[in-house]
Amino acid sequence: MDTGSARRQQVVLALDQGTTSSRAILFDRSGTIGGIAQQAFAQHYPQPGWVEHDAGEIWQTQLAVARAVLRENDISAGQIVAVGLTNQRETTVLWDRATGEPLHRAIVWQDRRTAPLCEALAASGHAELFRQRTGLVLDAYFSGTKLKWLLDHIPGARQRAERGELAFGTIDSWLAWKLSAGRAHLTDPSNASRTLLFDIDRQCWDDELLALLDIPRAVLPQVADSSGMLATVDAAWLGGEIPLAAIAGDQQAATFGQACLAHGMAKNTYGTGCFLLMNTGERPIASRQRMLGTVGWRRQGQTTYLLEGSVFMGGAVVQWLRDGLGLISSADEIEALAASVPDNGGVYLVPAHVGLGAPYWDPYARGALLGMTRGTTRAHIARAALEAIAFQSAEVLQAMEADSGERLSELRVDGGAAGNDLLLQFQADLLGVPVVRPQITETTALGAAYLAGLAVGFWRDEAEIASLWRAERRFWPHLPAAQRDALLAGWRRAVQRSLNWAEAGRCPPV
Repeated sequence: MDTGSARRQQVVLALDQGTTSSRAILFDRSGTIGGIAQQAFAQHYPQPGWVEHDAGEIWQTQLAVARAVLRENDISAGQIVAVGLTNQRETTVLWDRATGEPLHRAIVWQDRRTAPLCEALAASGHAELFRQRTGLVLDAYFSGTKLKWLLDHIPGARQRAERGELAFGTIDSWLAWKLSAGRAHLTDPSNASRTLLFDIDRQCWDDELLALLDIPRAVLPQVADSSGMLATVDAAWLGGEIPLAAIAGDQQAATFGQACLAHGMAKNTYGTGCFLLMNTGERPIASRQRMLGTVGWRRQGQTTYLLEGSVFMGGAVVQWLRDGLGLISSADEIEALAASVPDNGGVYLVPAHVGLGAPYWDPYARGALLGMTRGTTRAHIARAALEAIAFQSAEVLQAMEADSGERLSELRVDGGAAGNDLLLQFQADLLGVPVVRPQITETTALGAAYLAGLAVGFWRDEAEIASLWRAERRFWPHLPAAQRDALLAGWRRAVQRSLNWAEAGRCPPV
């Protein structure tokens, strides 16, 4: 093979460890996908509000798909210039350093068992300290209180952690440990910033927050750059030693993969939930609108910060219409059904089935379907469900614009529901700016690949990354401002009806 052919055969391997499946994707120098393998794993619900994963199964599925994508595409370890790792964030693992075995199932980001602890900390006046240091609201979503729960409930765990016998990590740390055969216990700032333990200004673990949660510093991973020569994938796994050259949480990786590399650029991922992130540059913004300040990535010691708004029910509302109500038989039916009526007929669906995320952060909100008349049909409800996804995202983006002082010029989108043209057109109409769908929608894995490739010189710089991004379609706004404002006003009235619904009975958040 000539040198040019060999060069074209070089690839970056992205390991994309998600909430329901593990995936491995190959990318070539043009950012094009060269192969995908995927494997689902079990979800465990030991009691209401609790969600767990088997960390051993996560490792086995991630290794299996990495091997499969190489085998199926005839790629050897020698052709992989680097591995990039991206992960479901906040999911918490505690394991034995000597044996490499977890002490408990991983506690998943969706798990709400520590909500009472968060309420107690807030009642004691600590919420503002956590917000100032970490950029986060005090919520069970994040991993610090999950780690405290493990140390509190596993006999002898805190004492063993103090002696340095145990290791804590989010899924990135767990996989880096396994990939390196136990030689690397590390994370990156994008994941560390989701723990409630990390000072995002000083870029270090915070002793005062550790003390509040009674977490020994000895259990924590080293915080390395998101892009760099972080560790070495052991030769036993993929047939040769390969640099592990990137780690980034999934939403930060997707922001990088969408080439939102300049101040003020933003992306929205329409998945089970919606995750809207805006690049705020070299300094974190202290949100006045209950957004999250978070680290995007750190390269060559330089940190890029993001504002984030999390919507808990995005595409999940379509799943609910299918599985809970039987309104549709498959998710892809909803667009045609919703398009069969010209508007929502005055119907609003607030999908607060598991509470509301940003900007409300109300665990006691509950779902509401409002504005129905005798003329309401299943098509109106389907349209209201799609519109709810866009309404929630619009509120988050408006809050971000208020925080940042930046007016968005366009919104880049990805995720499963981004294939729905009606949704994206309505989103553009609500925002008054173009919504842009890229040619490559596997942006989470692509971002991890880009961060890894930059570390080893596979790509030159961020300018080259930006040049590789291509739009598949732009959705231009055409709704008159008065009509847009009326729709948003109706949405806000509907949201007000759903807030604090379960408060009187103090029902636990789920």
